[in-house]
Amino acid sequence: MKKKTYEELIREYPVTYEMYANMVDDEKRYEISDGVLELMSPSPTFTHQSITGVLHYILTTSCRNDYIIVASPIDVILSDTEVRQPDLVIIHRSRMSIISNRGINGAPDLVVEVTSEHSRRRDKVKKRVVYAQYGVPEYWIVDLSNLTLEQYVLDGTRYELTEVYSGDDTIHSQTMPCASFSMNGIVQSLPIPPDALE
Repeated sequence: MKKKTYEELIREYPVTYEMYANMVDDEKRYEISDGVLELMSPSPTFTHQSITGVLHYILTTSCRNDYIIVASPIDVILSDTEVRQPDLVIIHRSRMSIISNRGINGAPDLVVEVTSEHSRRRDKVKKRVVYAQYGVPEYWIVDLSNLTLEQYVLDGTRYELTEVYSGDDTIHSQTMPCASFSMNGIVQSLPIPPDALE
């Protein structure tokens, strides 16, 4: 199969995981949304990457015996025409069989998206619907502008917003009981406070 460029693939529908995996590597990040190849937002901000890194460290430190926590970029292959790259992917060790070298094959136990100005609508609307549709039990949205964590828990085929954590609120999860931290704890662990950056 001849490797195609992004410009060639965006003219095709549906784009499948195989087509995406065999495209020319242009060092950009893409997702497949309902068979449509989408170029992801520009490189994440320093604050986005710092918060993702601190959260990854906290979860790995407290939960590594029971869970595998993977930071983006990693493909979460929900179907042949639905491939996402959440900021963090959490999988219980009893479900390690869904992990392969190409990515995560199926619904993780929990996904985390750290929103940016460019990704807010996609993370809060579109991805929330997709993750629920494919049976991801829990979804966290970390909002950089408010320094909050929105916790969504799957109820049938839809997410219910169960809690919005901020400040010193202790974040707990039924899906991941070993998790216990606060947004203030994350912010205090950042190398540079968000308000010190332009």
